[in-house]
Amino acid sequence: MSGTRPEPAGNPVAHALQLARETLPPMHPAGRPFVAGGVAATLLARRFSKRLGVVGALATVATAAFFREPKRVPPPRDGVALASADGIVSLIEEAVPPAELGLPAEPRMRVSVFLSVFDVHVQRVPANGVIERVAYRPGKFLSADLDKASDDNERNSVLMRTEDGHELVVVQIAGLVARRILCEIREGDKVGAGATYGIIRFGSRVDLYLPPGSRVLVAKGQRTVGGETVIAELPATPSEG
Repeated sequence: MSGTRPEPAGNPVAHALQLARETLPPMHPAGRPFVAGGVAATLLARRFSKRLGVVGALATVATAAFFREPKRVPPPRDGVALASADGIVSLIEEAVPPAELGLPAEPRMRVSVFLSVFDVHVQRVPANGVIERVAYRPGKFLSADLDKASDDNERNSVLMRTEDGHELVVVQIAGLVARRILCEIREGDKVGAGATYGIIRFGSRVDLYLPPGSRVLVAKGQRTVGGETVIAELPATPSEG
């Protein structure tokens, strides 16, 4: 009997694993020590009590979920600033950028996004460009949803210049529970919109300072998706810094 032989069916186990990889987000490397510690604690707890083992396993899964780093696809738009974090827009107001960046003490529009412990906690680059300065400043650990958290809390500030010449400032702010800010970019790095550049543990806030003339496209109370939600349209002509 002539004809083309049908291709053999794929391995169902391999197919299931592929679907799992596409559905479950990967984990940021910063979470590996915590998850490894959770696994070790769970195995130890099971020796004394199955119930404690179950509690430990659930806590370990929750920790892995906290450090998730889902793939994001930036919109194919030029001249915009993207959300640097998942969360809720808590403030839209004019404010002076962090003094440690050495920028003029002139107010700029600031969009603040509050992250609860249930949100993805990695931070994303808001636009294509080059990192000009990174500055860390120790501080307090007030609740990140308070207005004064931007001024008083521990923070890490990043100044970048977009490919169109605009200045954008992104500030990672520690919260009431967060005690560790991780920033993985350095001055002079060329970065792409939507790329992960850091993470805050556990509950925090991210401020985005926009150049004068930007048009904010989000509203207070709106939920943002880091690396995908367009926060603002940038002006056609860069302002001189």
